[in-house]
Amino acid sequence: MVSSSNALSSDDRPNTDDRLSTYDPNGVGLDNGNLFGFPFTEDSAQTWILPVPWDVTTSYRPGTAAGPQAVLEASPQLDFFDLTDPQGWRRGIFMPPISQSWLDRNRQLRTLADGIIQHLEQGHSLAHSPDLLGDLATINESCAHLNQWVYGFCTDALDRGKTVGILGGDHSVPLGYLQALADRYPDFGILHIDAHADLRHCYEGFTFSHASIMDNALQLPPISKLVQVGIRDLCQAEADTIAAQPQRIVTHYDRRLKQALYQGHTWETLCQRIIADLPPQVYISFDIDGLDPQLCPETGTPVPGGLSWDQTLFLLQVLGDSDRQIIGFDLCEVGNAPWDGNVGARVLYQLALLASRSPAPR
Repeated sequence: MVSSSNALSSDDRPNTDDRLSTYDPNGVGLDNGNLFGFPFTEDSAQTWILPVPWDVTTSYRPGTAAGPQAVLEASPQLDFFDLTDPQGWRRGIFMPPISQSWLDRNRQLRTLADGIIQHLEQGHSLAHSPDLLGDLATINESCAHLNQWVYGFCTDALDRGKTVGILGGDHSVPLGYLQALADRYPDFGILHIDAHADLRHCYEGFTFSHASIMDNALQLPPISKLVQVGIRDLCQAEADTIAAQPQRIVTHYDRRLKQALYQGHTWETLCQRIIADLPPQVYISFDIDGLDPQLCPETGTPVPGGLSWDQTLFLLQVLGDSDRQIIGFDLCEVGNAPWDGNVGARVLYQLALLASRSPAPR
């Protein structure tokens, strides 16, 4: 739910019609504190974006907790005319302020997580380190609390008929949203764009690791299909998990997609194959490191290869042109740098347009 610290009181909310009547989408991007400089309030916007400033379990390079701020700062300089949805911005996008309390908690826990990660990277076990085991328990408990906070916000938003997007932070943060959707939909799939399979079980001991989001998501029975795109960095156990569940997990490895392109297949044909495996209701989970790292150099775990900008837009267009309902989305792992924020803001806008023009959630 929108907490009292994030929500605008009725006295603070300006008249939406007045705001829209004076807003010029052709003018200078407004530095008004709102995402994209838009004039919308939580009541008037169809889409709510929840910023989750959290990267406690990031195992390679921290910094994506500041991703929501980087996106927010870059967002007003976008132009909002979209060839496939020219007036889409009018449906409204609203993002509450980034939670300072979760930022502070993230900063505290990152110090504990660093100690655990360094201990493991030196080849030591946690079994004989009671202090580190205590730190691990503290982190796992706090991650569970974060999931509950995300769940509460998303449940409230869905109850109010809103479309919801999560803006991370590391890729662990949308689990609470997936749990909220699982309460409402008996059967839905995930389109997962990522460099990594994220199917590790409790990676480094963290129950809710960024590397375990899809392993945790698949514990939710309503998620009937996981379709992965751009995967190019995974361990043997993850490959075994994918091979063992062909009816539930379909992975389009980046290397094989590129080989198909080099052999003469069109990207349109490949996109149609990707979309064909998805059920009628679809959630999009977009880790920005699924893109070519030239587009996201400061992401938490960059990997060579990946989707180009145009390939990504076309894939989303093919999905949008299908008869599937987009029931929600997340964008995670945006790095703390202007260019990363710029690209992240553009991905977020495309996801919001796609979801908001989808059939209304049931």
